[in-house]
Amino acid sequence: MALQVKYKALIDAATQAGVSNLQVREQNNVLYIDGQAPSGAVKDQLWNVYNTIDPDFRSGDVVLDVKVADVSAGSQVTVNTKESNLNIRKGPGTDQPIVGKAAHGAQVTLLSKASDQWWLVRTAGGEEGYAYAEYLRS
Repeated sequence: MALQVKYKALIDAATQAGVSNLQVREQNNVLYIDGQAPSGAVKDQLWNVYNTIDPDFRSGDVVLDVKVADVSAGSQVTVNTKESNLNIRKGPGTDQPIVGKAAHGAQVTLLSKASDQWWLVRTAGGEEGYAYAEYLRS
């Protein structure tokens, strides 16, 4: 229950932003927040709130697993790495866990531009997360 108090602003932001199927639970000193955001911008907003509570996501006591609702029209961008795969991360930052990879030259769907450096994308296989924008081209 203590983590729900610590992250109350994040839970409230998810509720107010219309995250559907919102589920919040504590297990083994980790708070799990699951649900479906109505847009990439809402997911970005949640990560911003999280970052204000736990700067640079250092505590490691939250798993924020909020997916973006299916987007019917999202622009396709191309992975533009030299040769290697592009890491798709849980959140916007290299300290975030890798949730997937996109191959060099692959097309991914742009869901939102969280910042100039990090874009929220979805691979053809359905993996969703943040990729370093420098390696994406429209």
